[in-house]
Amino acid sequence: MYLSLLSSLVAYICVLLAVAFFTLLERKGLSYIQIRKGPNKVGIAGLPQPLADAAKLLTKEIAKPVMANYSPYFIAPVFSLILALLLWQLYPSLYSTSYFKWGILFFLCVSGLNVYGTLLAGWSSNSKYALLGSLRAIAQTISYEVSMALVLLFPLFLVSSFSFSEVGETQEFIWLSFLMLPVSFIWFVTCVAETNRAPFDFAEGESELVSGFNIEYGSAGFALIFLAEYANILVMSLFSSILFFGGSYMFFFESDIVFMLKILFFAFLFIWVRGSYPRFRYDLLMALTWKAFLPAALSFLLLVFSLIYFLY
Repeated sequence: MYLSLLSSLVAYICVLLAVAFFTLLERKGLSYIQIRKGPNKVGIAGLPQPLADAAKLLTKEIAKPVMANYSPYFIAPVFSLILALLLWQLYPSLYSTSYFKWGILFFLCVSGLNVYGTLLAGWSSNSKYALLGSLRAIAQTISYEVSMALVLLFPLFLVSSFSFSEVGETQEFIWLSFLMLPVSFIWFVTCVAETNRAPFDFAEGESELVSGFNIEYGSAGFALIFLAEYANILVMSLFSSILFFGGSYMFFFESDIVFMLKILFFAFLFIWVRGSYPRFRYDLLMALTWKAFLPAALSFLLLVFSLIYFLY
């Protein structure tokens, strides 16, 4: 029990450090995409920049908006970060101390709760910008969760297990992305929308809502929301690599380094997409999931059902 608690604590600290340096990777990546240098003044080549940002945010005075509902206002960032860190319990390392047999079900439950952190943050701020941003985020997240759950059924049907470890192990010979390329594309776009990232970042659309649902947050509150958002990006990159690209397997070869490189590749894809595409229109975003992804996922599911029925 103590070993499991210790390993979870170490994992959470490592996740927070990974998130910190992922923000540096994003700033550097976006700067080179836009033909500029990015942060390079702090330390050697700007490497300690995330630590400087963290020190600045955590030592600033905590703002208390006069009209805010204080209890949910302070609970929301903590709640969002706890949910983001909970998903890292599902990391199927070769050296894990425990395994989730129902990991995919746990993932769906926790990702469904993510909406409440945004809702609490937007509503409790008592600001029109924050409320509009949170309402947008809720509608967007719930809509894309429908197609995400349907896409998750594909690997489940092929593997007949709810465990992320077993889903990865069955791809020792061939990745599921080769068998279902359109479905893996739908999954990735859904992940981008689910994490409220550009070009689907309507929860914090600067041109319309100043900063969206987190406009009234500064210092530690903003830092926690920021950490939760980037931890979710990394964890969705993790699940993408497990579900469709074999996890730690690379054509008969198993290694945690291969797994890490796959996660980094998907994490960089989030940055690449942000640097490449302008923000969508909101009605087009909702039409994409309800009029394109949902019918496509249902059609593919019907096809898989038919194949399983006729083969077995």
